[in-house]
Amino acid sequence: MIHIFKEGQNPKRPTLLLLHGTGGTEQDLLQLAEWVDPQASVLSVRGNVSEHGMPRFFRRLAEGVFDEEDLIARTAELHQFLDEAAEKYNFERSNVVAIGYSNGANIAGSLLFHHANSLKGAILHHPMVPRRGVELPDLAGVRVFIAAGKNDPMCPPEEAEELANLLNGAGAKTAIHWEMNGHSLTRSEVEAAADWYGKNIVQ
Repeated sequence: MIHIFKEGQNPKRPTLLLLHGTGGTEQDLLQLAEWVDPQASVLSVRGNVSEHGMPRFFRRLAEGVFDEEDLIARTAELHQFLDEAAEKYNFERSNVVAIGYSNGANIAGSLLFHHANSLKGAILHHPMVPRRGVELPDLAGVRVFIAAGKNDPMCPPEEAEELANLLNGAGAKTAIHWEMNGHSLTRSEVEAAADWYGKNIVQ
């Protein structure tokens, strides 16, 4: 997978896995990682799927309708890539925290749904429920921050609430931060995520 890796100043900090939204690239969230944890290593990945020339992490059948078969396959592909990257760049595989926006948040959520111990935690900006009717792995000890919009036209508030409930049911500890800025990734929600990260991930 096309990616950028930047070694951090503090090897004890998590490696931040950055996952862009539809049409983004591996460059998009680098500044965001600086705001959340300037000492952490960063692994920023570009999605392998192209939708009318726009990079994505998995296919969709329509807006808000995921191609589940492709989602499962692409999630496994990303999970394996993380295993390989940890070996290549010598970072602790069990200390990876995902930061995803929109489509990137959805593939991060899918990692949590499908692969035990893939992520130590996640910051999900405007996610949806990746799949329904599946049994989640044991997520005890995993911490998840969800930033959502009360007026988000693409991800209704109920999506964030259902996702949090499903993750909590599997043992994760979640927090939801609400905004009124539609589907936008705002500085204020990033600041809220950074505050949560400091209190829950790197106490």
